[in-house]
Amino acid sequence: MALKSGGQYLAEAFDAYGVHAVFLVPTILSRTLVEMEERTAIKRIVTHGEKAAVYMADGYARATGKVGVCFSQNIGASNLAAGLRDPFLGGSPVLAITGGPFQYSRGRHYYQEIVDLPQFRNLTKWSESVPDVERLPDMLDTAFRIATAGMPGPVHLEFEGHAGKQLDTAEFDAPEIVAGTRCVPAVRTAIEPGALADAVARLRAARRPVIVAGGGVRWSGAGSELLAVAEALGAPVATSMNAKDVFPALHPLAVGVPGLYSRPSANQALLEADLVLYVGSQTGSQVTLMWSVPELSTPVIHLDIDPTRPGRHFKDSVALVADAKVGLSQLAAELRRDAGDSRDEWAARAAQLVERWRSEVADHVTADAVPMRPERLMAELTDCLPHDAIVVTDTGHSGMWTGGYLDLLHPGQSYLRAAGSLGWGLPAAIGAQIGQPERPVVLVTGDGGLWYHIGELETAARWNIPLVVVVNNNKALNQEIHNYTLAYGGELHGRHHELWHFHDVSLAGVANAMGVLGITVEKAADLPSAIDRALSTNGPVLVEALTDIEALAPPGSAARAPR
Repeated sequence: MALKSGGQYLAEAFDAYGVHAVFLVPTILSRTLVEMEERTAIKRIVTHGEKAAVYMADGYARATGKVGVCFSQNIGASNLAAGLRDPFLGGSPVLAITGGPFQYSRGRHYYQEIVDLPQFRNLTKWSESVPDVERLPDMLDTAFRIATAGMPGPVHLEFEGHAGKQLDTAEFDAPEIVAGTRCVPAVRTAIEPGALADAVARLRAARRPVIVAGGGVRWSGAGSELLAVAEALGAPVATSMNAKDVFPALHPLAVGVPGLYSRPSANQALLEADLVLYVGSQTGSQVTLMWSVPELSTPVIHLDIDPTRPGRHFKDSVALVADAKVGLSQLAAELRRDAGDSRDEWAARAAQLVERWRSEVADHVTADAVPMRPERLMAELTDCLPHDAIVVTDTGHSGMWTGGYLDLLHPGQSYLRAAGSLGWGLPAAIGAQIGQPERPVVLVTGDGGLWYHIGELETAARWNIPLVVVVNNNKALNQEIHNYTLAYGGELHGRHHELWHFHDVSLAGVANAMGVLGITVEKAADLPSAIDRALSTNGPVLVEALTDIEALAPPGSAARAPR
């Protein structure tokens, strides 16, 4: 035991737990931040808003597997809570710390004070108020454990005092900190033998099996095990957006992303399947296209760390409760001994579906049109990405274009996407780059997404973060065209442009004004040189690709294609 302030304990605990950066809007935990400078190498990243601080912590967590940490004083707690929606939906280990009421100020209309704690209940796995500094060690340890155990997710601690000062400065006899990086997966569990035997028997009997990999495969680091099962079984593999980087894009068994932000080849393969193996997936509305792909009557084997997921939507299910890496290793070992009859004809059918899709989109993928087509933008990015690049993408059209048209050609490449919050991309990419400073990070976003937190370009410039921001700039929220066309009775008229057009602004010029190198590209043929220049620049770069306002990403379909 040693006498320490809460701030000293926090700084040393974060350092011992493997935290390399914290993200915040001042003023919060001032003593802790000073202790970090004096005792650790932890970066203290000041952002331009609390949501951006959460998104940076989220990007850091997704890129590293470690807990991302963000702070806010009490008046910013609601903004911080709003930002937690994305790591909660995406299953990302983020620790949010906020200031709270003083004991003497509760219920007295104190300046800037409300009861914040209830806001965090539905956005975290665990949210508690730390009653005094003596409880700090065990509650901090619990927060890290809960954030990384099972399905990862955000947690929250509230400290007394609007800026957390009461715990920050209070002294106590602090216990020894047990060093060790807290990361995902915290615990690995195996499939129960009886369930394993049942699942293997069903897989061997299937004639047209398809594997759907979810984000749990990525968190578990189970890409090689997934490949082993797929090749042993001869089963096509569809990857959710959260698992786009876990299976080789050009592998003969790869059919693409299924569901809403999809390739038709993936949806069609699932519609023709006689058995689907889900791994690390929530089987939610997006990956299943509102539970229409595959049909709900399709037999399913569901391998997941969370025992509440299997059977939630597909009633003919075998539940395999285990870590994805361990569970897939068990399945691979059994299937290598006997995988059943050959499925060469089914594998050929899956490859035919992929080739059909590629031929259908070839004209757009190779188009030299000005303004450029987003499909061509994705094709150029596919070829330009470094072997170890981390691709970060916003939701909406950015997710749809990258999900369907961007291929990750190298096993060292990674893909991180927003779980639903437009504007997540820029802050998350900054966090990812801080978490993985030796790897190039490339953000793919639209002008609509960039505008949310465009001020964080200054953060990237201030820290000289070598981030490449690729903006699909069509000067609009053109994903809304369909909705507004319907609302206007089938044809846009009147002042419809007020609802989805933006002013014509040079985003490259805005970037330059903030200390970020801005490059404007009008022709697709000029993209490779622009990306190459961006990647070789020591600092942040924004590449503004001017694209066709009429180009719409096609949504997924559950319609069966002819054979």
